[in-house]
Amino acid sequence: MVLAFGSDPVARWMYPDSYQYLTYFPHFVQEFGGKAFQHNSAYSVAGYSGAALWFPPGVEPDAEPLIALLEQSVFESEQADVFAVLEQMGNYHPSAPHWYLSMVGVEPAQQGKGYGSALMQQVLMECDRTRTPAYLESSNPANIPFYERHGFEQIGTIQAGASPSLFPMLRHPR
Repeated sequence: MVLAFGSDPVARWMYPDSYQYLTYFPHFVQEFGGKAFQHNSAYSVAGYSGAALWFPPGVEPDAEPLIALLEQSVFESEQADVFAVLEQMGNYHPSAPHWYLSMVGVEPAQQGKGYGSALMQQVLMECDRTRTPAYLESSNPANIPFYERHGFEQIGTIQAGASPSLFPMLRHPR
């Protein structure tokens, strides 16, 4: 994930300094997406050159450790905006049971080989089979067409202060 998100607008807004990014972003991935490992819903491809961290219905990141990490790792001048973004993210999450794609990424040298689509299909087939929606936030506007090809629709825009925009997206089962 560190390689995949190295030029991500939101990740680099939170961690603009390279040392800060390399030191704290792996911990952010663990706190924001780590529950996928506990629920056997973390998927990888091609020797871990890509991964998707999916949360099954009813599973969310643990807020307290995530907040503690962000208070420690994000520059104080950006913290209010980071927490405002997180609050908005929570407001867009569907209230009905849904699969949540907390993170998906493929390292840049491996992009364009279908790995991202393979990582999406793992759970989207289950969503269709069980008639369960899927939800995500795109942290990079360049990725919106990719998600749209997989049936996601943009349902709003998240932005606070100096943050780049995030794009909440919902996919209804097919």
